[in-house]
Amino acid sequence: MIATNVSSKELSALRDATPYISQQVAAARAERISDVEYELDFTLTEQQFSAISTVSFELSDTSQPLSLDLNQVQINSFTINGKKVYPNYNNSYITLNPRLLNRGSNTIEVQFTRNYSSNGEGLHRFVDPVDDKVYLYSHFEPAAAQQMFALFDQPDLKATYTLSVTAPKGWTVISAMRETSVTEQGEQRRWVFPKSPKLSPYNFSMHAGPYHEWQDNSGKYPLRLFARQSVAKQVDEKDWFNYTQQGLTFFDNYFGIPYPFNKYDQVLVPDFLYGAMENAAAITFSESHFLTSTQMTASEKQRLASVIMHEMAHQWFGNLVTMKWWNGLWLNESFASFMGTLAISQIDEFSHAWRSFYAKNKQDAYHQDSLASTHPIEVPVASSQNAFDNIDAITYSKGASTLKQLNHLLGEKTFQKGVQHYLTQYSYQNAELKDFITSLEQVSKRDLSQWSQDWLNNAGVNTLQAEYSCSNGRISAFSLKQTAPRGLPTLREQKVQLGLFTQGRNRLYHNISVPVTYSGATTEVKQVIGLHCPALVYPNYQDWGFVKVTLDPTSFNTARTYLASVEDPLLRSMLWQSLWDSVESGEQSLNDYMGTVLVNLPGERDLTILDQVLTSLSNARIYLDKMAPINQHYAKKAIRAIEQMSLRKVMVNKGNRDIQRRWFAVYIEFARSSDALNHIDALLKQTASIKGVEIDQALRWKMIIQLNRFNHRNGRYWLNKERATDNSDAGQKSALAAEVIRPEISNKDRWLKRIQQPTHLPFAKVRTVMENLYPSEQKMLSAATAEQRLDSLAELDRSKNPVFMRSYNASLIPTDCSYGNANRLQQLISSVESDQTQKPLSDTSLRALKEALQHEQKCLLIKSKMKH
Repeated sequence: MIATNVSSKELSALRDATPYISQQVAAARAERISDVEYELDFTLTEQQFSAISTVSFELSDTSQPLSLDLNQVQINSFTINGKKVYPNYNNSYITLNPRLLNRGSNTIEVQFTRNYSSNGEGLHRFVDPVDDKVYLYSHFEPAAAQQMFALFDQPDLKATYTLSVTAPKGWTVISAMRETSVTEQGEQRRWVFPKSPKLSPYNFSMHAGPYHEWQDNSGKYPLRLFARQSVAKQVDEKDWFNYTQQGLTFFDNYFGIPYPFNKYDQVLVPDFLYGAMENAAAITFSESHFLTSTQMTASEKQRLASVIMHEMAHQWFGNLVTMKWWNGLWLNESFASFMGTLAISQIDEFSHAWRSFYAKNKQDAYHQDSLASTHPIEVPVASSQNAFDNIDAITYSKGASTLKQLNHLLGEKTFQKGVQHYLTQYSYQNAELKDFITSLEQVSKRDLSQWSQDWLNNAGVNTLQAEYSCSNGRISAFSLKQTAPRGLPTLREQKVQLGLFTQGRNRLYHNISVPVTYSGATTEVKQVIGLHCPALVYPNYQDWGFVKVTLDPTSFNTARTYLASVEDPLLRSMLWQSLWDSVESGEQSLNDYMGTVLVNLPGERDLTILDQVLTSLSNARIYLDKMAPINQHYAKKAIRAIEQMSLRKVMVNKGNRDIQRRWFAVYIEFARSSDALNHIDALLKQTASIKGVEIDQALRWKMIIQLNRFNHRNGRYWLNKERATDNSDAGQKSALAAEVIRPEISNKDRWLKRIQQPTHLPFAKVRTVMENLYPSEQKMLSAATAEQRLDSLAELDRSKNPVFMRSYNASLIPTDCSYGNANRLQQLISSVESDQTQKPLSDTSLRALKEALQHEQKCLLIKSKMKH
């Protein structure tokens, strides 16, 4: 800890020799520095890069040293204010001698060389296995710009960037600004870019390589799209440009501020750590999510449009106005998630966007907020190392849901004006949560301090249930009961719609919707007294609020019995969710739920609901796998029933490509009987076929991975054959998945050792190994190394970076639905929490252990409710 009596000037000198910086030290550095400008001159080769990084800034005092971030480089020359000196460099940052600094203007020049990275951060290098072409892209969030140039790597020190790049002749260079000149220099070309607007370091970017380029100049802003040459045929540029143009029009109008940059580039890149990144005017997308060798399905198009809009919203909310420190990252992501969904809901083909948000995003948030590791939306972030500790469904989806219900509470026009006021006031600056809330308060004329406290500073999701009585067929009393989870007692105010339904001969009739603002434990709803006694009450009809709904007993029975007759797709989605929630809370047996699925799901034609229920089926399959051997007979029977049902649905949906492909994916996932595995083998051999099903390369690999997962006699044959014919990056990763997933103990041990020890395998492939090493049904193979994986967790936590540990924890902390493993996890958590002086585990890993324990406890509860 830093003593509280240390002055802010002295704070800036106190760093721990790591690349990370604490909030205190960063704040102290920001107090002393202003008017930062970077001039960057890169020379790129296929193997490494060299750079001249020139930093100009104003300094308020020279009483203390100053640190300049620069990570793992070979410094060739170092100059401070025209004086060449030997740098005081520890491979993480340069400590600047205050005697060489000026009070006022300073210029520092660093000439260095550095290897490219292979872990998705800094300046990442990728060699395309198809044609050996080299591609580079940068990724800086939260604090990896220092892996590419010398700077003050923190979000509240915004700066301008002037870029020059010398690169091989066949390459294109892409950055925040459009190049002003490109000149030939022998076998190289010199790219010169003008000065950028003020940006936080993590918003700046530079990408280079022989990218294939598409252009669209039909709209207000020039658009470009880039992808590797070998995958260019898997990109539908028309959809990209169509959704991008519509998004820019929508956001220009909504924000009342024109798009803040002079061009809009989007770059598909390989090995990316995340789905996409909002670099100013040069957004990067993980190509693994957006390449397709066939026509995109409706779901794939919606995902594409949604991510485009999310990153686009960031150009205003995140890039134009940026948080001061990483505790404000949630507001960037929550706002972009909310606005992205709002934007695509305005496109006719995605008018169901908010239903998709409920079925996927909101459920992820409810799940995350129900875990023992839940946290408030707004949390302190001690250092840049901890910036992503709490980046999860609470940050993205609960925050977006909270903004959605605030939009209802204040009114749509008022909320919009508050957002416009905020963006106008803080353009090209940094801001904090209180600035955003103050903007909304000023426009709405409403005090939001209690709202902020309840929603942003307190964790946990509330539950809402209708409680009512009827007399002579009419409602005689009605109230909404709000409860909070144990240990998180906050009861919140929000506005919802109350929906009442009566049962007709063939369907439920919607009687009335009543807007209700409720708060506290009980809210009486007098407006509905005297109405017909309902067969079903849904207290969050149309999904205005962020609250889990527990159906009253009458409504629960109606939902289970008449689910297929519910015409409103959002209500049907919500009722399906209530049934699945009742399984995870132990109120309904998994057997009963599976029975409801087998009866009702075959007739479902809505793709959003189909996705939602099939996701719950995947979770049910994992529970059934991990419950073995106690429920092995039922599990085998239930999984076989889904396997057969999905094949039937594939066959009868030959006229509906989207639904047919979705059911075919389920068929592959659930295929484990010898009949199904032999059928998949025959489809690969083309001795069998299914009308309407086009087996593209991605599907071939899914089928081959499944054959290897269950050790089919031809699994190894297909793996070797496909690996020899598909040398693409996606093919290499799929072949790796098929290899790792094979149920052989020596195979598991070899791969576990390889990822735990230092390896030259790129991180994207290490992550593929983690995700496929111990699938749910390989319980005995997982158990063989479970103890060793837990024993080595602390050492890995010390030696590996946070990016590695997030993936490792998600995939390799053992869970096998046993009391023994639950006890083992509990003992490890207790020992870690009792040793606060040594801090044997990072907060991220401790949190992952708590989530694994809770998963075990939930699985044991579901197991105890199973009917034998």
